[in-house]
Order: sequence, then structure tokens, then C-alpha cells
Amino acid sequence: MNTTLLTEKLTKKRQAVDVLIENKITFASDNAELSIYDTYQDAQKVALHSSELLFCGMISGKKIMHVADSNYHEEFLPQQSFVLAPEQGVLIDFPEASMLQPTTCLAIEISRDKISQVADALNMQQQISSDDFFHYIPKLVHTEHNQQTQQLLERMIGLFSENEQDRHYLIELSVNELITRLLQQQSRDLMLANCQQTIACPLTDALHFIKEHLNQTLDIDTLCKIACMSRSKFYQQFKLAFGQTPAMWQQQLRLKKSRQLLQSGQQISQVCYDLGFTNPSHFSRLFKQKFGVSPKQCKH
Repeated sequence: MNTTLLTEKLTKKRQAVDVLIENKITFASDNAELSIYDTYQDAQKVALHSSELLFCGMISGKKIMHVADSNYHEEFLPQQSFVLAPEQGVLIDFPEASMLQPTTCLAIEISRDKISQVADALNMQQQISSDDFFHYIPKLVHTEHNQQTQQLLERMIGLFSENEQDRHYLIELSVNELITRLLQQQSRDLMLANCQQTIACPLTDALHFIKEHLNQTLDIDTLCKIACMSRSKFYQQFKLAFGQTPAMWQQQLRLKKSRQLLQSGQQISQVCYDLGFTNPSHFSRLFKQKFGVSPKQCKH
């Protein structure tokens, strides 16, 4: 996401700078509120709090997020999501903000009732009780989001800031999608934690197998046997739970592992082939799409 993707209406409103730290532009809808925060000077320990869930996405620059009740002190960068639970506060540093290069962040406030509605709908689709699978866990989430989430956030800027016909209906759909992606992220994290603790459920063993065999071509028949599901049932359950296919899941794990290996000093070609990529150019293209930098830039 970058400032060139912001709509004309939003760009015009951003020209009126009232304050230099967290200058805020807000657009409201029925069940959500979208704000753009611009900071134009170096600042430390700026407080942010919301009574509802707050989904944040970086547009440009860098923040350092401090969440006292989680003992959390980490960088927040573009291509990442940072989600605060209702009533949770955060203190923010802006180490790189300036008038020429402001630090800009998108924040979407979503009501708890709306989150419950989406979770219930997802559980009805999967035909399980709401306590068994999709339910919002009020905790901090900080993760690199995928290309689909990135495109969704960009689309939401346009929907909130323009007065298009059917605006509220389209915003409702986009908010539903954003909540779904958050719930899928949390269920995915929970399943991975269960894998590490050897807690059994239909998909955890399959997830563990993928993680332990990243350099191998994905064998769906083997995964179906591990999960004790038919091929169609496995795809349906996997996509519903994680919002992506098993192949895309494997690719995301490979890319995340590749960045760790590159940062530890390993060579690009070695990392590429060791993780099952067969073409260095294709690997570099996928890497840059996910992280915004090339494998070569990641090593420095």
C-alpha cells in the first residue's frame, strides 16, 4: 500500500494538516470506522486506545509499538497487520517521521457485535458450534498479511472515502471479509500452537506434515490420509479455516522460512533450492511480492 493508491478525495483532505503527530482523517459507516493517521515529526510514546477492536495497516514509514500488558515492543512496517483487542492500549514511537516523508497508518475500528455476527455465520457454514472453531480471541495480533489482505485494505480506503452508490453495502462486505481474515489468522495460530503441543484435531497433523516437509512437492493424497478426509472435504475445510489452499499455505511458510535463512547469512540460491523452489527468478518475484524487498536487499 502506498500514498499513490489513495483516492482523490482522501488526498485533498490530507492536505489540511491540523497537527504534526497523528493527524487524523476519519470516515464512518454503520459497523466500522476507518481513519488515516499521518505523523510528520519524530515522536515517542504516543498513546492510542480504542473501546472496540482496532485493525491497523501500515501505509508508509515505520512505527515502534509498545503494548505494556503484553510486554510487547516491536517494529510495525508496511505489508503488516497490527490488531489491538478492545480496551487494549498501545504507545507508539515514530523514529523516521518527517514533513517530506510522513509515517502513515490506516486504522479500522470494528464493533464487537459485528465480529460475533461474522463468527457465528462462519461456524454455521462449517456446521460446528461457535465454541469449537471460529471465535474472536481478544489478544494482540501482529503479522505479515498476504496479498489478498493488502488488496482488501486498499479497496476499503476507496470505499470509505468515496460516496459511491451502494457504499454502505459494499463496506459491509469488505468489513465481513476483513473480520473473516482475522478469525482465520487466529484459528491458524491456534492450530499451529496445537501442533507444537501435539493436541490432535483433524487438520493439525496435516499442517505439521507440511511444515516439516517444506522442500517437498505437496502431496494432497498424503495430506488427506493424514487428516482422515476425502479430497473434497480436505480442500473445503482447509480453505474455510485458513482462507487459502494448501499449496498457498506451503508457499507462505516457505517464504517466511526463506527470509529467516537469508537474514542468518545463507546464500540466495541455496535457500531457493533448499526450500523446494525450482526457479531463482520466480522465488525472487514471490519474495518481493510478500515482503516488499528483494532477497538481495533482505540479506543486507
